[in-house]
Order: sequence, then structure tokens, then C-alpha cells
Amino acid sequence: MATATADAFQSFPLPISHLSLPVVLKCGQSFRWSKVEHPSSSASEPEWRLTLQDRVVCLRQTPTTLLYRAIYPSSEFETEGESRLSTLHWLKDYFQLEVDLIKLFSEVKDPVFQNAVKKFEGGIRILRQDPWENLLSFICSQNNHISRITGMVQNLCTHFSDSLLVDTPPDSLPIPYYPFPSPQLLSDPSVDASLRGLGFGYRAKYIQKTAAMLCEEHDNPQEWLLSLRDVPTAQAREELLRLPGVGPKVADCILLMSLDKHEVVPIDTHMLQIAMKHYNFRVPGHSGKGGGVPPMTPKLHIEVSAKLQKIWGPYAGWAQGVLFTSDLKAFS
Repeated sequence: MATATADAFQSFPLPISHLSLPVVLKCGQSFRWSKVEHPSSSASEPEWRLTLQDRVVCLRQTPTTLLYRAIYPSSEFETEGESRLSTLHWLKDYFQLEVDLIKLFSEVKDPVFQNAVKKFEGGIRILRQDPWENLLSFICSQNNHISRITGMVQNLCTHFSDSLLVDTPPDSLPIPYYPFPSPQLLSDPSVDASLRGLGFGYRAKYIQKTAAMLCEEHDNPQEWLLSLRDVPTAQAREELLRLPGVGPKVADCILLMSLDKHEVVPIDTHMLQIAMKHYNFRVPGHSGKGGGVPPMTPKLHIEVSAKLQKIWGPYAGWAQGVLFTSDLKAFS
């Protein structure tokens, strides 16, 4: 295991109304951020960490500032100046900081949405994730909850990737950090049984078959997935729906959270319930009272998504993220 070299924390002016780490990193978009609180640290705010392929990104936050640094394998440490620039570039891309959140939200003339925004004082934005990791994370999400999805995604990393580095904080035990495994590492037929042994159930087959299909059809599967950012939404959705284990909801999560399709509104029974309760969406034979919702069908998925897109506009997926998060028990 490689030893670690860390650069110093740098500051970037960013009010919490533009990005709230405790909410955005734990609202069911990404499942690999870990919250680290070292007893010996003088900082009062917690630290959030994510392992990339070449570094561990570390974040802290004050009400007005985002603090960031990276930890590298000692053998691959860039100069400190290069590290700062490349990590900041990654942060701006990952959190889509070019989007003015305050301006964007003010343009949505929907009182239900505005009440949800006030609950968090802003700060909820859609992440721009790696499409491969995003794809497998949402295959794991089927009939599942956030804490269990998190465990599954962590198991993918620790059981199928070599550790990138080991960090040993003062007065703490060594902590190994594992990057997300490539499609090639998950494509062998034996992966199915291994994942079932780790509690993935029927999702194991989908993960292995999706990895194998991508490796068979594309010389560089991850580059191909990234290329879907540059095609129309309908075409990208059609390509995703070919993959084992990817239905309309999973495809729409990937389109929104990693493929730049900001208008896409992922729909599940949770969002259907919100549409029936707050937006006068009617399903024949179902009143929506008492918390009951009809089973989701492809036709219903399309109709609900279209209605909410019409209400929320070209960044409808970002509005959905706020409504979805405001309804989570963890933030109620």
C-alpha cells in the first residue's frame, strides 16, 4: 500500500447558500463521500473525503468558504501549485459551480419549490459525476435505501480495486482509500457470484453483465459513456436503456447526474406522490389520499416527468433534487 503525501488546505470563496456539503453529499446522489472527524484536529467543521483514481479529495466548509486539499500516493505527488489548480478545476466541474444557484432558483416561479429551497437556505445542487460510477451506483439503488446503497458501493471499491494510498492521521489508525473499480475489473463472469456473496442479490448479475457488455462493445467504455454528454437526451437515454439493469428511473438519474441533461426529472413512486400531492397530478382510480400511489409504469413515468418539466423549466432536474431532498427523512 502506498504512503500518502498531502498538500495544504486552500480556500475558495463560496457561501453555503451556493453549496451545502452536508446536504448535497448525503442526499442520494453520490454514495462514496466519507465524513471524517479527527479528535486531534483543531478544525471545528467536519472533513469530507472522496477517493478519485489519482488522489483523495478533502473538503471542509465554513458559512462563506470552501476549503480543499488533496492527498496523493507519495510517488505521484504533483508540485503543490499543480495540485491546487487541478483539484480546484475538478471541484468546479464536479459541483457545477458555473451555475449560479441563487439566480437559477429565483427563476422557478413555483411556491412549492420555493418553500423547499427556504428549508435549506439554498445550497442544493446537482453533481456532475463520473458516468461509470453513477451508472453502477444507481443499478445498486433499485429497491434500496441510501445507507445500504452506500455499503454496496463501498464494497465494490474495497473488494475489486487495489488501495490507492493509506493515510495515517495523528493519533489515529491508518485509513486505506480505494478508488472506484473500472469496467474491466467487474466484467469477468465470476464477479456475479462474488457480489452475491457480498449481499448484492439480483443486482450482482446486472453489474457484471453491464460491465461485460460495455467492455465487449467499446475499447474504452468510460470514454464512450462520457461521449453521451454530447448527444441529444433521447439518444443518450436509448443507449442507457440497452444496458442490463437500467430502466427509465435509473437511466434518468444517470442522464441528470453525470451526462449534463439538466432538464431530466427522474421519477419513482416518491416523486409520483409529490406530483399527486402538490401538483394536481391525477391518475384514474387513485385519489392520492392516505399516501397510496399507483404502481409506476413507463407511460406514467413519461407523463409525470413531462408535467414537472413544464412547471420547472430547462433545469427541472435541479428542482427535482430540491423537492426530493426536502422530503427525505434525514433532512425533515
